[in-house]
Amino acid sequence: MSSSANASCSACPADTTSPVAVIPAEPSDRQRWFSVIALALAAFVFNTSEFVPVGLLSDIGGAFGMPIEHVGLMLTIYAWVVALTSLPCMLLTRNFDRRKLLLGVFALFIASHVLSGIAWSYPVLMASRIGIALAHAVFWSITASLAVRMAPEGKRPQALGLLATGTSVAMVLGIPLGRIVGEWLGWRVTFMAIGGVALLVSLVLARLLPALPSQNSGSASSIPLLLRRPALMALYVLVAVVISAQFTGYSYIEPFVQKIGGFDAHVTTLVLLLFGGMGFIGSVLFSRYGLRWPRGFLLTAIGILAACLLLLRTGLGNAWMLYVLVSVWGVAMISFALSMQSKVLTLASDATDVAMALFSGIFNIGIGAGALIGSQVSLHLGMQHIGLVGGLIAAAGWLWCTFALLRWSGSFRVSATRH
Repeated sequence: MSSSANASCSACPADTTSPVAVIPAEPSDRQRWFSVIALALAAFVFNTSEFVPVGLLSDIGGAFGMPIEHVGLMLTIYAWVVALTSLPCMLLTRNFDRRKLLLGVFALFIASHVLSGIAWSYPVLMASRIGIALAHAVFWSITASLAVRMAPEGKRPQALGLLATGTSVAMVLGIPLGRIVGEWLGWRVTFMAIGGVALLVSLVLARLLPALPSQNSGSASSIPLLLRRPALMALYVLVAVVISAQFTGYSYIEPFVQKIGGFDAHVTTLVLLLFGGMGFIGSVLFSRYGLRWPRGFLLTAIGILAACLLLLRTGLGNAWMLYVLVSVWGVAMISFALSMQSKVLTLASDATDVAMALFSGIFNIGIGAGALIGSQVSLHLGMQHIGLVGGLIAAAGWLWCTFALLRWSGSFRVSATRH
């Protein structure tokens, strides 16, 4: 209130019944971008933690005297805990201020990583991973919608692209660096280091993020409404199928490259770097073409992902063939994930947090199913067949996507125009 306004009201009786409301200034576009970047940093940390065991399975198995196929089930348990708890946790926290909730999630995440670093047995390590999974469940239920909400006007695709960049950087730097640290200093130090980086990121978030009251989060009553949207349900089925295909192959990429391909650890590290690094290209392609040709872009991404999995074994003939194959695979995977995330947010704009909790849960059902399928294929058919099985599942996903886009074309056309 200006000084002249105060002067003109100096004779007015004081209002002692209600406090003066202080309306916070609207964040500038620059502040909004810094907030989105902070969320992308958080995505980097969470995705590094989720997938870093992929590059450490052999070391963890050696530490506890367990076969790799059994240690790999840690990925399945983690993913299914996220799947089972994403929606209940989101509903329990739907009225919480999002900034405070995010910082609380980070506190659990950091404490669980400390426990991972000192785990004296495999069950203790598994308990710490469950704590991380619970933090993960809440984080990914709210973060995509927060990034869209914080983005400057008309910059929604770019905000989602930045979140994808955080995911890509996790695969580019987080997973390979975690593997390198594990080779040099031990896998325990890798987990402790992730906890330390998470602490730094949480301090950045506390500084940058404004108060974020819950908004359009939805409630339990939103679930029946979402379940009655066939196009949205078709997307959820597609996520489960394609992500199962993806992680049938990717969960065991480290032992696949080294044991089946006969390559050394340096090749494995470069494979992980290339897979994640090409995610940058995927996010750029999505920003440019994903919303312009949404149906064709999605079908192309799934088709390429299926082809890369089917050709995975042939890439073992030569290291350079393998590098090219995993590079294209990384582009296709990020392109698919971004396209799906964007469509879900649009088809459920009235209950974004509920829809994203379901999305995150189903995504993790796919991760867990893929890790389980890969384990069973390795035990009963041989690890050399994980790409073939994953590719066939992805091909089934492509067929389902084609059917869904034709069957509910009206809903997807409306979705495209809303972006």
